[in-house]
Amino acid sequence: MVDFGDKISCTVFTGGCNLRCPFCHNGGLVVGDIGAQRIDEGEVFEYLEKRRGLVDAVCVTGGESTLQPDLAEFLRKVRALGYITKVDSNGLRPNVIEALLDEGLVDYMAMDIKNSPEKYALTCGLERVDMQAVRRSISIIMSKAKDYEFRTTLIKEFHTPKDIEEIANLIKGAKRFFFQHYKDSEGCISHGFTPIEKNEAEELLKLFDGKAEFVGLRGFN
Repeated sequence: MVDFGDKISCTVFTGGCNLRCPFCHNGGLVVGDIGAQRIDEGEVFEYLEKRRGLVDAVCVTGGESTLQPDLAEFLRKVRALGYITKVDSNGLRPNVIEALLDEGLVDYMAMDIKNSPEKYALTCGLERVDMQAVRRSISIIMSKAKDYEFRTTLIKEFHTPKDIEEIANLIKGAKRFFFQHYKDSEGCISHGFTPIEKNEAEELLKLFDGKAEFVGLRGFN
């Protein structure tokens, strides 16, 4: 009941990712034994068949969802059962995102904005990140998605007010933006980072004035 607004949702987690964000809370799907966690697709659709009329939506997340070669086919099957769909992505595969949106397979698109361009690779645990792909995905989502959000997980070690201001400029004109609260958990790739507390996050949201239609906090007490 938290992944898709007021919709009752089933969340499908996909294995594998093209980033290594050290604070990722789904580390087992990124650097763990992905094969051992596999669920047969038939089991997924059996679950969905039984819950038609009770569950509204299916959210596909990860890992990185757009790495799945059969993602479009999976979404077609989900929609054929009458479910609406949400896809989470890091935005590094804009061609996949554009194809999904052009076919009308996604009702709600959510993209993570990791940091300012200068610190993007650092935040993603890589030596470099294709910022052109990130910017293209932002543009595609803003122009083609039925509904969407951008979001950033706030961490003291990675984000300064200057970084947040640059994030606001990256998504200028967006419909919706959220700050997500960081919580260290057993599933994180690395540990020991410091969350930014609610009062400071509320101040940082002011940097989005005039940049996004709606801004909010998610997961803060």
